[in-house]
Amino acid sequence: MQLRYVFTELRSGLRRNLSMHLAVVLTLFVSLTLAGCGLLLQRQADKTAETLGNELQILVNLCVADDPSESPNCSAGEVTKPQLQEIERALNDSPEVDSFEFQTKEEGYEKAKEIYSPEVFEGSDPVITVDDWPAQYWVTLKDPKEADGVISAVSGLDGVSGIKDQREALSQIFGIMTALKYGSWVGAGFLLFAALLLVANTIRLAAMARRREIGIMRLVGASTLYIALPFLLEALVTAAIGVGLTAGALAAFMHWGIGGLEGTIQFLPWIDWTDYVESLIGLVPPGIALIGPALTLIPTLLLTRKYIKV
Repeated sequence: MQLRYVFTELRSGLRRNLSMHLAVVLTLFVSLTLAGCGLLLQRQADKTAETLGNELQILVNLCVADDPSESPNCSAGEVTKPQLQEIERALNDSPEVDSFEFQTKEEGYEKAKEIYSPEVFEGSDPVITVDDWPAQYWVTLKDPKEADGVISAVSGLDGVSGIKDQREALSQIFGIMTALKYGSWVGAGFLLFAALLLVANTIRLAAMARRREIGIMRLVGASTLYIALPFLLEALVTAAIGVGLTAGALAAFMHWGIGGLEGTIQFLPWIDWTDYVESLIGLVPPGIALIGPALTLIPTLLLTRKYIKV
């Protein structure tokens, strides 16, 4: 196989259909950027739910040795094992509770480090220590609108310092994230479909412009792969440029968008550059770096079999 010819045809094809290739690049760039934002928002929602709970959950804080809540339920000091058994019995008996999970003070303390400023955990006399952080029950409700019964049943039990109900605030946060996520995916879907049509038109026009050359190559016994390789390389170059622009746009979104919000809203755990890299090259769901080439190479492989026949 003469690689010089292949790369010469690649250069000629890119120059001959420059405007069409630019249209494909821009469409891929915008659609992949929207899809990438959707993936990052999904990761943000998962991280928020993991740390703060979701709109179906309430948080039952248990007493610690020196409880700052001054709750009468904590007069005996830190929650005891019999008190835990009584709390779990009340949760099991409540028809409003779907499930609950116990979180030790050590687990809660580690999660707190992801939210609050590191200064409050450092030094010889830190503001927050592991002994200050309460053990907790994460209670998942069957219906987010029905929690009065379980709150009433648990709030008066010994060992319970208080109940944290963030359903209203969290429902607003998750509602905004969900709307942005699905909105970006819908927009990305339409634009990706437009990109597929542009790729098909590009291949058709390129094959028609070279139909005489293709006919001669067929007569001299050139293989289908040899004829199709310039088309495949054109698609790969187009996809690489689109993915590169998308990576830059998502990096800008992480730096200025997430970075700005992280400094302003400190009670939420924010996604980091690890999430960015996983969204870009992750395998489940397919990363942006895989979606881009697939959107160009797969239709090119299918269409070249049709358009390069003599």
